[in-house]
Amino acid sequence: MSERTLGTRSREQDVFEYALLRVVPRVERGECFNAGVLVYCRARSFVAARTHLDETKLLALDPGADVAGVRAALRAVEGVCAGGEAAGQAARDDAGRRFRWLIAPRSTVVQPGPVHTGLTIDPGAEAERLLDLLVK
Repeated sequence: MSERTLGTRSREQDVFEYALLRVVPRVERGECFNAGVLVYCRARSFVAARTHLDETKLLALDPGADVAGVRAALRAVEGVCAGGEAAGQAARDDAGRRFRWLIAPRSTVVQPGPVHTGLTIDPGAEAERLLDLLVK
């Protein structure tokens, strides 16, 4: 019998999508480093961002970088994912719309990378795993 037949949805793997958040301190130079990950799982209506800013890398690429501004931009992404008042205009959007809005290309200091896919039984744990593997 399959796990779905047994009704154990929590153990079933679902497709998820993720994109790295990159910090590009000087857009004209194109140099960047990873500072977070966005994870979206449609089957579970889940979207989250996990971030970690390495100030040493940021200041190595741009000694005059606005560290507080970059941190605020990363917190804003986390807020949009969380929904509610922290999401601003996206507060009433579903998880998928918020994810799609966040992964849209932009020319700012914090930029999304390409979207990748995988399978997971726990999208929240997946976000932490990807943060540890690809960012920290």
